[in-house]
Amino acid sequence: METRRYKVLLEWDAESEAWVTYVPALGHMSTYGETRGAALEQTKEAILGYLEAARRDGLPIPKNGAELETVELEIVTA
Repeated sequence: METRRYKVLLEWDAESEAWVTYVPALGHMSTYGETRGAALEQTKEAILGYLEAARRDGLPIPKNGAELETVELEIVTA
């Protein structure tokens, strides 16, 4: 058994009223859930499915990508 770690971006989508996740190292794979916990559980399941499919098809298993940084930009509009 092997342990892998992936960085996950998590944001609230007010329009959908759901938490949305993105996994940049896996082609920005995305999923969602009504709660943060549900979104993260869905993400774990999606990552496992991705890794199983890659192994089955003989594809390389991506490692966690480069460091992620979030930056807040202030934009002044007219």
